[in-house]
Amino acid sequence: MKTIFKFVFLLLLLTASVAEAQTNATTTLGPLSISLTPNNGAPDIDSGIKILFIITLLSLAPSILLLMTCFTRIAIVLGFVRSALQLQGSPGNQIIIGLSLFMTYFIMAPVWENINTNALTPYQAKQITSAVALDRASGALRDFMLKQTRPKDVELFVSMAKLPPTKIEELPLRVVTPAFIISELRTAFQMGFLIYVPFILIDIVVATVLMSMGMMMMPPMTISLPLKLLLFVLVDGWSLIVQSLVRSFGM
Repeated sequence: MKTIFKFVFLLLLLTASVAEAQTNATTTLGPLSISLTPNNGAPDIDSGIKILFIITLLSLAPSILLLMTCFTRIAIVLGFVRSALQLQGSPGNQIIIGLSLFMTYFIMAPVWENINTNALTPYQAKQITSAVALDRASGALRDFMLKQTRPKDVELFVSMAKLPPTKIEELPLRVVTPAFIISELRTAFQMGFLIYVPFILIDIVVATVLMSMGMMMMPPMTISLPLKLLLFVLVDGWSLIVQSLVRSFGM
């Protein structure tokens, strides 16, 4: 997790360098003083908008980072597991999100190490500039996302962005990121469908047996839920789900 915090710290340093490029003027709101005026004393509305944009970007940074990693696929698949078992609140949302975060850290560890070695460490040693460090860090994330993205989705956003012929490793993140998210959603729903199939078969068998016995007033879920839990425990379902998720990322 230390490397993730370093990467976020790098983003903060970059935004700080942009803020330092702006000039100083003072707007006082009680004890709060905001500097928005350039050195020549003229008010600069532009700098205020830029600072507002930077603050907004920082507030959205966690969501952006989660969408650019494997978190999306993991969280959706674990949600499908809970729905397939017909469990309303077990495991809870906090457990699913927590497990998704730790699995994301496990799967993304090689990418974090790459960012730490090639971008953060040289930047902290003042061997490269902030622009080079950000380019190397974004390049590592781009390579990861492109490995998980279908060519069809990449071509879709390249055509909508009206880009000229570009090498795939030189595609901008504004094209790669939405293509990656769409591919992750498709893959997660495909895995969710496969998870649902055996549990649907249990529901059909239980409903058929109850109807053949004339027990039409008994809800099939009363019998099928314990059978689903028993099957899931006997096949060591959580280990199979986690193993399938990790292997789906090529690990």
